[in-house]
Parts: sequence; C-alpha cells; structure tokens
Amino acid sequence: MAQTYIVVDQKKDWSAFVASDHVITFPEYLSLTTKTSERVRIINLCKSSRYLSDGYYCSLLAESRGHNVMPSVRTLNDLNKKALYDIELSQWLPTVAQKLGTPAEPTTIKGHAIFGNALTPELKDFTRKLFEKFPTPVIEFSLVFKKQWQVKSLKAVSHHALNDEEETLFAEALDGFSNKVWSKGRKSRSVKFDLAMLVNPEEELPPSDKQALKKFVQAGKQLGIQVDMIGPKDIVRLPEYEGLFIRETTNIDHHTYQFAKKAEANGLVVMDDPQSIMRCTNKVYLADLFNTHKVPSPKTRIIHKGEANIEDTLEQAISYPMVVKIPDGAFSKGVLKAQDRAELSNCLAELFKKSSLLLVQEYLYTEFDWRIGILNNKPLYACRYYMVKNHWQIYQHGESKSESGGFDTLPTFEVPRRVLQAAIAATKPIGNGLYGVDVKEVKGRGYVIEVNDNPSIDRGVEDKYLGDELYMQVMSEFLRRMQQKRMD
Repeated sequence: MAQTYIVVDQKKDWSAFVASDHVITFPEYLSLTTKTSERVRIINLCKSSRYLSDGYYCSLLAESRGHNVMPSVRTLNDLNKKALYDIELSQWLPTVAQKLGTPAEPTTIKGHAIFGNALTPELKDFTRKLFEKFPTPVIEFSLVFKKQWQVKSLKAVSHHALNDEEETLFAEALDGFSNKVWSKGRKSRSVKFDLAMLVNPEEELPPSDKQALKKFVQAGKQLGIQVDMIGPKDIVRLPEYEGLFIRETTNIDHHTYQFAKKAEANGLVVMDDPQSIMRCTNKVYLADLFNTHKVPSPKTRIIHKGEANIEDTLEQAISYPMVVKIPDGAFSKGVLKAQDRAELSNCLAELFKKSSLLLVQEYLYTEFDWRIGILNNKPLYACRYYMVKNHWQIYQHGESKSESGGFDTLPTFEVPRRVLQAAIAATKPIGNGLYGVDVKEVKGRGYVIEVNDNPSIDRGVEDKYLGDELYMQVMSEFLRRMQQKRMD
C-alpha cells in the first residue's frame, strides 16, 4: 500500500487546510526513514522550485529515494524551458482558441491550473492537458492574444499564490486527486496492495459490465488488494498504485495505451501491457504473427491501397465469400463480407477510406465462434458465441442499437482439444496477459480469427461456469505478480 506525504516549508503554510499527519516540512522529509519495500508518494508544495532551492531538492531527493514525486525534477526543468513547452502546447492551442474566441483587441489571460482544474470553464480542457503533460499541483499560466492565441509563460508555483476561491478548488482537487491523504484509518490492515482498474462509464460496449466490475473489486478485497476504479482523466494518479487493470476497450491511438505505457514506466503490474495492446489491436500484425509462428488461421491476405489489380490477386488466393477487415476494428465493427467481385470492390472502396492496409480472409461458416479466455498462457474460461439471427456475425450494429447472439459457457475441459491448442498457440508469441482468443471450429480443427487483449468478462456470461472463481483467479494473478515485483 502506498504512503502519501505532502511536503511544505513550514507547518503554518498548511494552516488554511485540514490538518493531517501526512503534511510534513522539508526538514522532516530530510530525516524521514521508510522501509525499502514501502511505496511512498510525495506531493511537493514547497514555495520555491528554482534550481537548488528546498523545493528543487525535495523532488531531487524523492527521486533518489525511489519515491514517486509531483512535480518531478524533469517536470520542473521542462517548465523552465519555454522552447520545449511551446512545441508541446502548440498542438492544443487551436482547441483553446475555439473556446476563447477571437478578441477584438490584444488580450492577456492569467490563471492557475490546479491539479488540472480551472475556475474558467473555457480553460478546463487546456488545464487538464497541461496537468497530464506536466504533472504539478499548481501551474501559473499566461495566455496572450495578438493575431492568435499564444502561451506567454508557464511556471510551477506554490498554493500560496492562489486566491480564496482558488484555494477552495485546490482543497477539493487535492482531496479528489489523492483521497488517501485524508483516509489514514479507512483501509483494513489486511490491505497489502493498491490496484487501479481503468473503466469508462461512457463506453458503449465496455469489456465488463458493472456487476462484473464489482466482482473484481470483491475478489481483490478477499486477497488483500484495494481495487479503485479510475477514469480516463486519472492518468496522473497511477503512481499511487502497484498495479493497473484495464477494463476499457484498448487501442494504440487512445488513452488506454498511454495509461499502459505510463504504468509500465512507473513499475506497475499492468494487464494488459503495452506490448499486448500493440500486438492485439492491429489485425495486420496478428495475421503476420500467426503466419510466422504457424498458428492455424483462415487464409489471409494483407493488401495495400496502392496495389494494382487487387481483386484479381485476391480471387486467385481466396474463394468467395471473403471477409474484409480494417486493422483495428472491435466488436465486429469495420468488418464486411463480400459475396462476389462487385461487393468486394465496394467493401475495399469503403474500408480503404479508413486504413491504407486491409485484411482479406476466407469466410469459414460456423454457427458460433469459440472464445477461449487465456490467462498467463493457460485456459481460464470457454464460451460459444452464436451469430445474430439472420446475420453472419456475433454482433450486428444498427443506427440506433447493437445486437448480439446467444452464448454457452463451458468448462475448458469440454472444449475440443484442437481448439484449445490453437488458442494457446496464438497467445504465446504475444505475451502472458489476459486474452480472449476467437476460434472457429471446422471439421475438428481450430482456426484462430483474432486475439483480444482486453476480452469481455460480463456477469452471467463468461463467468457462468466458474462464477466468483473467475474473478478470484484474475485477482490472484495480479497478487502473484505484485508480490514478485515487491521482492525484486
């Protein structure tokens, strides 16, 4: 379990806020002794962060002690280099400019980003991104409009620079950002590890429903793991934890990948890890991987938008009907079927608008797809997902709603041996995380369609055979890995 301390110059600097044993002075931090195995988090609120000041040394010593500190020395240095942050912020300014509008005359806006929050609604996106890039409790910024909006300056400052209204926002933001500071007695002594579970309440088709998420939390509690649900805006909270469990649909060009990368860089146990996300979310990569490692799969061709006579080439290799896919589709989106040449041309034209590379596969008819859940290269659960009635996929997306077919959940020992073998063979070259392998069974053989790095686990579906044991097995694997990390 991580311990959090707020470091100030003098105790009176904290007089405007709720008293806490976790608020210490910089001299007290100098003499602080912690166990080597204890995870410590430091929020540096010293007044000065200039080079060789107490604030600078606070962040420097925290890093030398292996403590997670905000702001880091790198962040302090970056905020002192206008040329560097100008490049970073230039990507966000068009969005800021739209919300601020075009003043009739030169204008200057000064303000504070407080743990990524702002009092001005038009600046909230800007301050959130500022916090994600330069994690600092309080950043003083100045925006200037002449012919266009520009960032004049950024500076890490103390909370002493805030007015009364901003101090209230600061207290609320700090409480929301790290409620562990104020909850010394909240956790049971049995809690040994902290695990963040990334979810997105606004996701249309999340990998786990609310009931399943609660089961993960309950299973963690039984094992001594405090499981906290965090959202897409909580990336800066990752150093509080020892593990990250992503329960949001992943993609490379997405915050889920950024979460995985940052968590891995901070030494957290991550499931699924960045490498698994990269390998699984792109079907072009998977197809090439399956070919290299002789994983049984349907006949597949990777095609490029600039190729000549694509239809002729495909017809020589694959019989109709053919399935055409974009590389990063999920839940049957971006997947079309072509019955003849005319439909093939239409499918290619439509999907080439979204990607320069496409996959074309032979269509293997089955009444259902096997989904084999694999954890640490071992079968965990098995489902049969049936096709939507009068449709060739297990999902059918309409303008107003999406439908899915029925399912059966079976013990893994009842799955045909070749289906299990194909599923395990598909995950070994990817990693040792949690995967869902889609396999078609044709004439006693298993053909791997794809591997999902963030498989669906819904209450009453994937857990229908194992029940609560499914959640216990996943959390037990997190426990094993976190224990190993702590020992290393």
